[in-house]
Amino acid sequence: MRILTNSIRPTLALFLLFINWNSFSQEAKSTISQDPRFEQLLSEKRKINSSITIHDRFKIQIFTGDAENSKKTLTEFRKTNKSVDATIVFHTPIYKVWVGSFKTRIEAEKKLQELRKKFPNAFLIKPNK
Repeated sequence: MRILTNSIRPTLALFLLFINWNSFSQEAKSTISQDPRFEQLLSEKRKINSSITIHDRFKIQIFTGDAENSKKTLTEFRKTNKSVDATIVFHTPIYKVWVGSFKTRIEAEKKLQELRKKFPNAFLIKPNK
């Protein structure tokens, strides 16, 4: 085995550094291919979110529980009450079915009395801002 002299060591170190630097360098070009339906889905979500007004309105909660039963309850409600808005809201880990969007408490109380016949656990809420 041969021992390197002092004059060869710096040259060898610079050579190895140069090779290492060039071998790991990358170009800063990247292309992203996005499905065009993704942007359409986002625009639909934005429309839905803007149409849901939960602030300064009273709502009636008719169900609290798991996803499967909340979907069944929502479907059951929509069959008999087509003119009243209803939605499923998810607050970890519970699904809730909210009904209506009432400006006054009196309107909400009238509808609550009507809904308690079919949904005995229904109650009035005013969601937080």
